[in-house]
Amino acid sequence: MDYAIIRLGGKQYRVREGEYLVVDRVKTEEGKTFTPDVLLGDTGVTVTAKVLAHERGPKIRIGKYKKRTGYKRHNGFRAATTRIEISLGGAKKAAAPKKAAAEPKVEQPVAAEEHIKGMPSGYEEMTVAAVSEGAKTWNRRLLEAALAYEQAHAARKGALSALESALKAKEEDA
Repeated sequence: MDYAIIRLGGKQYRVREGEYLVVDRVKTEEGKTFTPDVLLGDTGVTVTAKVLAHERGPKIRIGKYKKRTGYKRHNGFRAATTRIEISLGGAKKAAAPKKAAAEPKVEQPVAAEEHIKGMPSGYEEMTVAAVSEGAKTWNRRLLEAALAYEQAHAARKGALSALESALKAKEEDA
C-alpha cells in the first residue's frame, strides 16, 4: 500500500509520500514535525507531517439583507489553515523487499493449483463488479473455488457476499 489514511483535526485524509495538504490550523510551530493518528496503512508505517506554513484561507463574504427596511449587513471570514508536507516512513520500506523476494516463488504455484482446482480463469485480476456479474453464470464448482480463494487471499467483502448469495441461489434451485 503506497498511501495511508490519517485523522487530523476531526477530518480524515488519504495521504501519499511527499504530498502537500492544507488543513485546519494545528498547534505545531512552523518547521516542526508531528505524527497524526494513522487510521489505515501498512503495519509498522509511521506518518510524519512537517508544518510548512500557517496561512489564512480565502475570504468568504456573508451578506444579510431585509427588503423594504433598509437593513443591510456585510461580514467576512477567513479560516485559519496550516500547510503541511507528508512523509510515510517506518518498517514498510525495509520489509517490502524481503517479502517480495521470498513470496513470488511461493505464490505462483499456489495460483496455478487454484486454477487446477476449478477457479474461473483470470479470477485474481477481476474486480468486485466483475465477480458479482460472473457469479450469476458460474456453476457450483467454480463458485466454491472462488469463495475459497476469497476467504484465503483477498477477503473482499463485496466479492464474498456476491459469491455467497450466488451459492445460496444455486442451492435453492437444486
